[in-house]
Amino acid sequence: MKFEADRLAPWAAYCVVGVGTLVMLLPFYFMFVFATHSRTEIFSLPPPMFFGDDFFNNLKILTDRMPFWRNLGWSLYVAIASTVLTLMFCAMGGYAFALFEFRFKNALFGLVMGTMLLPSFMNMIPTFMIMDVLGWIDQPRALYIPGAASAFGIFLMRQFVGSSIPKDLIEAARMDGCSEFGIFWRIVLPLLKPALGTLGLITFIASWNNFIGPLVVMRSPEMYTLPLALRSLQSPVNTEWGALMTGSAIATLPLVVLFVLSSRQLISGLTAGAVK
Repeated sequence: MKFEADRLAPWAAYCVVGVGTLVMLLPFYFMFVFATHSRTEIFSLPPPMFFGDDFFNNLKILTDRMPFWRNLGWSLYVAIASTVLTLMFCAMGGYAFALFEFRFKNALFGLVMGTMLLPSFMNMIPTFMIMDVLGWIDQPRALYIPGAASAFGIFLMRQFVGSSIPKDLIEAARMDGCSEFGIFWRIVLPLLKPALGTLGLITFIASWNNFIGPLVVMRSPEMYTLPLALRSLQSPVNTEWGALMTGSAIATLPLVVLFVLSSRQLISGLTAGAVK
């Protein structure tokens, strides 16, 4: 009996994981299905279970109601800029905290980590006030510059540098006359590829899905990113749900492709600094 139980246990685990996967994927499936149906068909009983032929009609409604492609372009620009800046500043910060010795190092690192304890909604009013003083209201830079040096990114890079880059390698480069920035750019940065890939994926997804940030600092509909632009389509009485599902499906596709292509990189980067 024990032998049979040992053989059945993996299959039971697979079944549980399979059922959980189907439950999580079901909303995405219906989103893509509803993107190909009209509003009337979506609210029919029973609702449509398979793809229809109204996708292009929904797309036309979507582009008539809002500058969809412009919003998509702004989302892409903000996500790429946010990812590039975050990778650069967090890599430099993590490298400094891991391999440099300076006064109040531990206190400063604790202060950086302490910012992760603050709820995100507490930053809304200070962020708006600072962006208003700088004249960045309704400007894309207000979305990617404030969060360029994230506490999580610095922590991830510090852990990876401390566990994967030996100090002897850095000292050897210094003895050869390499500058500090040259050491970082030529030696440290190439060795950080797994962690950079993980942080880049997380940052891109977070920026792409960001709703609160644009809601606080953006004013013009043509400057909205996709989450805020799609939300503006909803109204109490006349929401075109087919067009809304079409926009949501198009906005989801880049993330799905990105995750499929880099899921292995994400897992390896998250586990690389776990042990020495």
